[in-house]
Amino acid sequence: MKGLSLKTRDVIERRFGLNKKKEETLESIGKGYGLTRERIRQIEKEGLLKIRKRLEEERGVFQYFKEVLRSFGSIKREDIFFNFFIKENKEKDIQNIIAFLLSLANNDFTKFFQDKNFYSFWSENEEIGKKAKEVAEGILNFLKKENKLFTLEQLFEAQKENAQKVFGSDLDKTLFLSCLEISKGIGKSPEELYGLKSSVEINPKGIKNKAYLVFKKEKRPLHFTEVAKLIEKLPFSTERKPNLATVHNELIKDNRFVLIGRGLYALREWGYEPGFVKDIIYKVLKESERPLTKEEILKKVLKQRQVKENTILLNLQNKNFFLKNSEGKYNIKEG
Repeated sequence: MKGLSLKTRDVIERRFGLNKKKEETLESIGKGYGLTRERIRQIEKEGLLKIRKRLEEERGVFQYFKEVLRSFGSIKREDIFFNFFIKENKEKDIQNIIAFLLSLANNDFTKFFQDKNFYSFWSENEEIGKKAKEVAEGILNFLKKENKLFTLEQLFEAQKENAQKVFGSDLDKTLFLSCLEISKGIGKSPEELYGLKSSVEINPKGIKNKAYLVFKKEKRPLHFTEVAKLIEKLPFSTERKPNLATVHNELIKDNRFVLIGRGLYALREWGYEPGFVKDIIYKVLKESERPLTKEEILKKVLKQRQVKENTILLNLQNKNFFLKNSEGKYNIKEG
């Protein structure tokens, strides 16, 4: 920037946010100088032209940027790309400086701006960027069809052949990862699994979805008070400490959860049936092709409910639903 007039330097600094502030529009800068939008554009253009001529003698920085970009497969999402330099240089607030330098590199780099489907990203050239978008769309469509999470290795093996057809050559996992990272529809879970960003495992919304993640992680029945504590430990932002009553109410209302004991819940997908103890006894007897003994009923019901045996036996004495035959075995009362 040395050698530029104070006005030209100020315009460029404000346009690219080099003063550690947000980038400014041509209009806002023009108002401060009493100049038109077009005149500010001319000042910016003239200043950048002088800087580019000077930088022809400083190609090392651009070669450095190119080597880093190639290490990612010649394409990288902007924030991840810039974070590399922030960590390497142990400096904060240098994103705008990097973007400024890249914009001066003429045709060495291509920026793809953010839209509704993709994050902003940088590519070594326009062709690679377009191919990366096509691969990302293919991965997204695959995830929509499968509707589950994959490790990077699993996703790579499932989509490698399609991606290679797009790029017309062998594809390594580094480039594949860079492609899927640019898609706004794809996300990564805390367990490093990839799937639809809208999925519960990646973007849980509300207490009930966070509770569901807790059960999936613990793989065992839980008391609602324990669920509330474990929600706080999830690696997702929580506005405030989960209220116990709210957690209990959400578990009751959502059919993914089954109450299997006093305040104790399990996931329905684990094979637990909804209903009261009486309902479970009724289902056990209905599915049996013969009358069952008290011991057989206890064994089957206790697989579904964590309650005292006496609770089951008391429900079994309900003659409106169950009858004991002369052999001391139980069956459903007909009619």
